[in-house]
Amino acid sequence: MRVVVVGATGNVGTAVVRALAADESVSEILGIARRDPQLSVPKTTFVAADVAADDLVAHFRGADVVVHLAWLFQPTYKPLVTWRVNAIGSERVFAAAAAAGVGAVIYSSSVGAYSPGPGQLVDESWPTHSNPTPAYGREKAYVERLLDIFEAAHPEVRVARLRPAFIFQRSAATEQRRLFAGPLLPSGLVRPGRLPIVPWPAGLAIQSLHADDVAQAFRLAVVGNARGAYNVAAEPVLEHLCDRRGVRGPGGSRARGGHPGGSVRSLAGAPGAR
Repeated sequence: MRVVVVGATGNVGTAVVRALAADESVSEILGIARRDPQLSVPKTTFVAADVAADDLVAHFRGADVVVHLAWLFQPTYKPLVTWRVNAIGSERVFAAAAAAGVGAVIYSSSVGAYSPGPGQLVDESWPTHSNPTPAYGREKAYVERLLDIFEAAHPEVRVARLRPAFIFQRSAATEQRRLFAGPLLPSGLVRPGRLPIVPWPAGLAIQSLHADDVAQAFRLAVVGNARGAYNVAAEPVLEHLCDRRGVRGPGGSRARGGHPGGSVRSLAGAPGAR
């Protein structure tokens, strides 16, 4: 089985490539990224390509499955830049997969695609209109609609969309610190025990995953017969970061001491659904 992974060098992409390389049914992997990472992974070749501009059909020809993970989170203050990669780039990935005769497309959606929820767990049937204010949710919801159109136009292609919760791994810590806390937060503060309080709004609950577990979900979707949408999340739901005494914050939120695992900034892209 030949698999193309688009967005192969990000937080999730590196883990997915490792998981696929370890699967005996996968004979060849082509990893596509904006820049050639010069990585060495068994059965894997990496190439540099821009999903919003470069020819993708040539890379997809002969592939059994395309895994679409490419996503640009930054700069959040330039929505036209992220839209070019995330919305236009995704449409080009799907179109190229159809033109190349790919048998299956596995897309990484997100819990961020869900519309605000009822304050309890929701299943895959919950609407995916997101919260349109942050660009992340708006773009994830838009790509869900693109994939709806793609599925209707190409019933011969097996399509699975995975909607993972927050994904973490140690090797991506620096990238995640910049994403959630911003570039101005001193690195020394985010070491365990250094930050005295962490904002945690009352009632907030999230689910999180390790990148290796998410990668196994993608591997199973690639080598199996999965179709449709799948939530990818782990129990228990996280409702606080530690058990220390909290400090009441503005608007009734609580700021809890301990090791930081989230931030006020990260909440801007989070839907009400869990």
